[in-house]
Amino acid sequence: MDCNGIPLRLDRGTVIMGILNVTPDSFSDGGRYARPEAAVEQARTMIAEGAEIIDIGGESTRPGSAPVSLEEELNRVLPAIRALREAGVQVPISVDTYKAEVGRKALEAGAHMLNDIWGLRKDTEMAKVAAAYGCPIVIMHNRLEAVYDNFIPEVLQDLQESIRLAHEAGIKDSQIILDPGIGFAKTYEHNLQLMNELHRIVAMGYPVLLGTSRKSMIRTALQLPPDDVVEGTAATVTMGIVQGCEIMRVHDVRAMKRVAVMTDTIVRHRLSL
Repeated sequence: MDCNGIPLRLDRGTVIMGILNVTPDSFSDGGRYARPEAAVEQARTMIAEGAEIIDIGGESTRPGSAPVSLEEELNRVLPAIRALREAGVQVPISVDTYKAEVGRKALEAGAHMLNDIWGLRKDTEMAKVAAAYGCPIVIMHNRLEAVYDNFIPEVLQDLQESIRLAHEAGIKDSQIILDPGIGFAKTYEHNLQLMNELHRIVAMGYPVLLGTSRKSMIRTALQLPPDDVVEGTAATVTMGIVQGCEIMRVHDVRAMKRVAVMTDTIVRHRLSL
């Protein structure tokens, strides 16, 4: 997969995407990396620990968080992207946004891919931006409410609708990455069910990104705060890799890289038997 000039290899094992929040109110690390210098330092640390993508987010998506204006999100995201590019970061920079204008400006500033938590359905111009730039785009499953008649089939149907919107705008299959949307418009039970059926999303034929890191599903199961669930996140990463997910979006890069390498080794050995 080509990220606007930087190759993203999905054939050499699980790819780790490091989370870089430049927001003051993220549930996990709000405010720590808002300054461009701090963002560069954290990106370098994550790359040294094994991150092959850096995902920059300028708007918190935690439950109850307030929406951020277009201008404010741009003011948070663009300086970080420019700083990473000026620092010579050599891995793809992803931008976590559902706003087409943020996506466009981010790509102009030097980002390489887009990560849309609304699966092209919140801002219909987002698909056109991805098509125009030919960049990879993560299409995540999401809804306004966690209301379903038949949960897994409806998740698959929603993702198919997002793929249709992508094709309609001119996005190629080679640009598409799917995300099951763990923690978004899903109850605790929905999340657990989806974790057991990730293989059905993998079977749709696109690379799958799994973002479970420090999510409420894990915190609920372990009854622990966000900064103390590394083992729970590791369990979800392992489950994802075993079922065929290829990209893991995580906070704890060093630990999850080791988990991924070990799980990849076991899976490859199993497949070679």
